[in-house]
Amino acid sequence: MQIRPLGDTGIDVSRLCLGTMTFGEQNSEAEAHEQLDRAVAFGINFIDTAEMYPVPPQADTQGRTEAYIGSWLKQRGARDDVILATKAAGPGLEHIRGGPRMSHGHIHKAVDASLARLQTDYIDLYQLHWPDRSTNYFGRLGYEHDEDEDAIPLEETLAALKELVDAGKVRAIGLSNETPWGVMRCLRLAETLGVPRVASVQNPYNLLNRSFEVGLAEIAHREGVGLLAYSPLGFGVLSGKYLDGAQPPKGRLTLYQRFKRYTSEVAEEATRAYVQIAREHGLDPAQMALAYVNSRPFLTSNIIGATSMEQLESNLASESLRLDQEVVDAIEAVHQRLPNPCP
Repeated sequence: MQIRPLGDTGIDVSRLCLGTMTFGEQNSEAEAHEQLDRAVAFGINFIDTAEMYPVPPQADTQGRTEAYIGSWLKQRGARDDVILATKAAGPGLEHIRGGPRMSHGHIHKAVDASLARLQTDYIDLYQLHWPDRSTNYFGRLGYEHDEDEDAIPLEETLAALKELVDAGKVRAIGLSNETPWGVMRCLRLAETLGVPRVASVQNPYNLLNRSFEVGLAEIAHREGVGLLAYSPLGFGVLSGKYLDGAQPPKGRLTLYQRFKRYTSEVAEEATRAYVQIAREHGLDPAQMALAYVNSRPFLTSNIIGATSMEQLESNLASESLRLDQEVVDAIEAVHQRLPNPCP
């Protein structure tokens, strides 16, 4: 397992990170513990979660994912063996704190609640799940500024995070679903206000969505704010299991029709092309897609997720897969023809 630095924090994380958003919805507590055991045994030391998980977010399950991780940490005595990341929800989910914000009070309440569920006294990486302002994220394109927005200033949010770092509750901070402006603004505030410097940005990145490369990849390289890639398989689409209208019984897109980001006609065309490349070269399509993400120089860690141990084993196998130049060239040819069908 490759180990990479998390920004300039002095924390080292595995190139594969275990994503956990299915814990508490598609996976039971026992299944969650089994995945965590296997991931750690394989060499993964990085676990990512969020206060809003599991997904789809709803009031009666909110926080259950963190609670399952917390029970595992307590039972295994494994806290010192892992780097634990979680996230504070942004505006839009009324069942969390009556409508979560990135304000001073909300940040403190969110961290304390996560610490209790996780049964730990510190979080290694605390991330802002999405911006508390009007901007492009979750696939939105065509930025339009909202003159009437009621945004929490980043200065307030970062000041609250500094208090948590100073108190020892948080070791490092990161962003998620963020734009180039947001990352650079936070870096600037770290220089001028003495607040913590962001260590990472957790954004979508996969063969169907390489928009990170447009503006954020250079920031990752020059500023040391690496990518934590989520949805590396595009909700499982890049495995090819949904092609031609297939609906596997336990597939996320079968169970939850609300997830439409990777299901357009052009997405299916691109997926078919990538799956064909994999099969022509004797590769598993999902492992090829993950191996491509693993190979990116701006990547800090690739967040894999699974609903079965079979899927987890397949995803873990991507760590040792190296794509030859012929495969990479074929991937790039498809990307040139069908660039970013699912931003």
